Amino acid sequence: MLQNKIFLNFSLEIIKIFLTVLFGLSMIALTVRAVNFLDLIVDNGYSVIAYFQYSLLNLLGISIKFIPFSFLISLSIFILKHQQDNEFIILWTSGVKKLSLIKIFITLSFLVSCFYLIFSTFLTPLALNKSRNLLNNDNFNSFLPTIKSQKFNDSFKGFTFFVEKKKEDQISNIFIHDAGNNLKNLSPNTKEDYDNTILAKSGVVKNKKLLLFNGKIISEKRNAETEIINFEQIILGLENLNTAVIKKPKIQETSTFTLIKCFVSKKNNNFCNKDFKKEIISTLNRRIIIPFYIPLLALICSLALIKTKKIYYNKYFIFFYGFIILVFTELAVRYTGLSSIMLYTFLLLPFLLISFIYFFLIYKFSTELKNE
Repeated sequence: MLQNKIFLNFSLEIIKIFLTVLFGLSMIALTVRAVNFLDLIVDNGYSVIAYFQYSLLNLLGISIKFIPFSFLISLSIFILKHQQDNEFIILWTSGVKKLSLIKIFITLSFLVSCFYLIFSTFLTPLALNKSRNLLNNDNFNSFLPTIKSQKFNDSFKGFTFFVEKKKEDQISNIFIHDAGNNLKNLSPNTKEDYDNTILAKSGVVKNKKLLLFNGKIISEKRNAETEIINFEQIILGLENLNTAVIKKPKIQETSTFTLIKCFVSKKNNNFCNKDFKKEIISTLNRRIIIPFYIPLLALICSLALIKTKKIYYNKYFIFFYGFIILVFTELAVRYTGLSSIMLYTFLLLPFLLISFIYFFLIYKFSTELKNE
């Protein structure tokens, strides 16, 4: 039928707009985040390959946040375009019911919701977890990029260093302080039970090795006993240094199954404690309940199809209503773990509003038919 062909073209057009908007917003956000990710190379010495892999793996976590907003924009653009071209008027006069078009919007919204649900519950936590494992498995590539002249650097756990001058791989007037026993495996001159401070006049950086000249090691024991060792030359192997990048998985990187298992568990441990369970509620709501707000956006956009001159049915106002819903979901989901009232409001609101707006549209469209 011609009507089915028209609706198919409409569906493909909305999907095309949705994917274009989603891709555009994701690329803009990724570009901004990628600048921050440069710290992995500059401050923490990771390889360029690790940087690009980490950025791409984080793309899913960035994109999923724009799915509801992209769908709202795609429907708004679609409705605005066809209203300006008077194509909808041609459809209504040819006998096509407005509810038929709304059913297309609702069907697409459920597809987008499923798309969101698959990504939020499975793919995104998996990708973010892989990005964290990437940092765990890919140690810093070179010590040289982490060195900045006349600036203290604490990019490595328990390891602080300072150089007065740096020219290519040559450094001078070096200060190194090890408060985390990092040096106990790096030099036979250092003591395992000591805090070690190294002062040197000059040095050369070769990838993960540091060659120091004319200096001394000041080793201070826990009981304040101090030992000083002078040296003409010393080689420090830096392979065992750990960057200060957080390597423990965050809650958004934890699988949905693990979060649910922790939530229903009555045991309290370091991972599943009372405070963490509150955060789990917010995370699970973000992953599972937010998709149900997407059909609500479809029905809110459908209000623009009502034939009226009242300003609050204006298509621009309707886009604003949808935007307010998105702002509400983003703010409310953060407090669902803290307040039972907010939790139940967040859970019930999409279903109540979907029912109300759908029957309101049926009433309005039936009234329009009676008045014609």
